[in-house]
Amino acid sequence: MEQPLAPIRNAMTVDLEDWFSVYNLNQAIRREDWAACELRVVASATRLLDMFDRHKVRATFFVLGYIAERVPEIVREVAARGHEIATHGYSHAVLTEMQPKEFDRDMTRTLEILRGTCGITGEIIGFRAPSFTIVKSTFWALDILARHGIKYDSSVFPIGFHPDYGIVDAPLVPYKITPEITEFPLSVIEVFGKRLPCSGGAYFRIFPYLYFKYAIRKVNAAARPFVFYVHPWEVDPNQPYLKISLGKRFRHYYNLGKTEKRLDRLLSDFRFTTMREVLGL
Repeated sequence: MEQPLAPIRNAMTVDLEDWFSVYNLNQAIRREDWAACELRVVASATRLLDMFDRHKVRATFFVLGYIAERVPEIVREVAARGHEIATHGYSHAVLTEMQPKEFDRDMTRTLEILRGTCGITGEIIGFRAPSFTIVKSTFWALDILARHGIKYDSSVFPIGFHPDYGIVDAPLVPYKITPEITEFPLSVIEVFGKRLPCSGGAYFRIFPYLYFKYAIRKVNAAARPFVFYVHPWEVDPNQPYLKISLGKRFRHYYNLGKTEKRLDRLLSDFRFTTMREVLGL
């Protein structure tokens, strides 16, 4: 008798940054003022780590260099619990507002912090651009990533409606974006010829849970691994509340109090592991 196929293992990822690092808040909090902001990432990241432990899930943490420099102990804890350490750059500057030399310095600085200050000894081969800003105009960044030893990127969002990111005609499966780098795109589903986002973040908080359950099943039915992402601040409903535009306020604060419960349910319903393991790197 033919054995049923094992369930597809999907990629669980965490963008390890704090509440004040978010692009949506950059008009309310300048980077030079970050040092004066309350650090809340250790407590919120620990909540995620404890949840992953309960579900026996290993994840990929895309670590912001600024956070690693301020609180290296949380990065060491992530690694000690068996999760993959990848990089999110140092300053959370979007690539669409950077020049190649600036980005190269940003990468050099964050990798030195991860390997030196945090003591990460294993290979660091994954990267995610802040706000998913590997777009067609920033493909120059891929050669820089390769020079820093990066083997895979997870920054391309295959959608066309977002004002800050997206490549509408990008493949939906992992693919070689350059000879040296594999792109593991954020997950979308196609409905009536339109691509709809379903990877996590604000989408996970705004859309009903059943939509995500349907989307993951649809992606897996097409033999594609699903990519999910979350930020520690999304399980921190008590973070400072800033006066920002209505649209940004909605995207940042909506349903923060429900994220943890929804994520716990997601981890029960589907299988997840690190990006590196899914890609076999």
